[in-house]
Order: sequence, then structure tokens, then C-alpha cells
Amino acid sequence: VQLVESGGGLVQPGGSLRLSCAASGLRSNSHLVAMGWFRQAPGKDREFVASIRWSGGSTYYADSVKGRFTISRDKVKPTISLQMDRLKTEDTAVYYCAAQRLGAGEYDTWGQGTQVTVSS
Repeated sequence: VQLVESGGGLVQPGGSLRLSCAASGLRSNSHLVAMGWFRQAPGKDREFVASIRWSGGSTYYADSVKGRFTISRDKVKPTISLQMDRLKTEDTAVYYCAAQRLGAGEYDTWGQGTQVTVSS
């Protein structure tokens, strides 16, 4: 299984970006339990940003992004997206897409990451 992120870049504070993550190599989309986004800023540990349950669509967000970021999924393709609005300088990080497959107790597949820089 491969995850490929896209959509990172440079944006001014208060601006918006949309990240996407495409999953390939799955035998069946029903083998997905959840997908999510994590981020890692320089000198910091990787942290959870948002996730979505694949079957029911329930979403979860870190407190730091709640109300500003929106995660969504396309069950057919399958892809997930992260709409990031009202970006802050502290949102600057490498953003990673992750997938939890059926039978795995945690996220077991990761993308290569995409850089998001929020700066004036």
C-alpha cells in the first residue's frame, strides 16, 4: 500500500491550503479502518492533526486545529483531504498522511510527507 500526499506549499498567516492523500495498492477499500493526518515541526515530535473513520466517516481533530481544519474522504478513489483555513505560523510543519488497515492496531502505513510553511 502506498500513500502519496500533495498540496503543500507556502502561505501567509490567515491563508488557506488544501492537502490531499491518495492511497493505492489496496486489495479492497474495505480494508481501511481509518486515515489521518499528522505533522512534525522542526525540533518537535510528530503530533496528531485529524483523522476520519473509513466506514462511518466520524472525524477527530487536535484541539489546536479544531474549527480551522476539515478532513474529508472519497471512499471510491480512495483519498482523503485536509482543508486548512485561517493558518497560523505555528501550523508550519511537514504533514504526513497515514492509514490504519484492517487488523492493525494503529496507523501502519505512512506517506512521505509534504511541507507546509506559514510565513509572511
